[in-house]
Amino acid sequence: MPTYEYLCKKCGHEFEASHSMTAGSLKTCPKEVCGQKKWGRGPVVKKIGAGAGLLFKGGGFYITDYRSAGYQQAAKKDAAGAKSASAAAPPAAPKPAPKPGKK
Repeated sequence: MPTYEYLCKKCGHEFEASHSMTAGSLKTCPKEVCGQKKWGRGPVVKKIGAGAGLLFKGGGFYITDYRSAGYQQAAKKDAAGAKSASAAAPPAAPKPAPKPGKK
């Protein structure tokens, strides 16, 4: 549910309230958040908020997680091709050490 910001015109108290997008806006300051000692039933206005960004909770979210199936298959082929190419190449022979004393 989205969180909306409200301002009470009577007591000047700012508060947040969560309710569904289809529910109507609050009309009066709720008793439990009212800034006055005695509940004033003041009219409220909805403030214009910046809104919330996209929130990811937990670890393991990477840009490559949601790539297309074609991209993932091509990446697997490239990785398999690189492994087979490195396995097929013979290791380089070590160079003989120079003999001491001869120039």
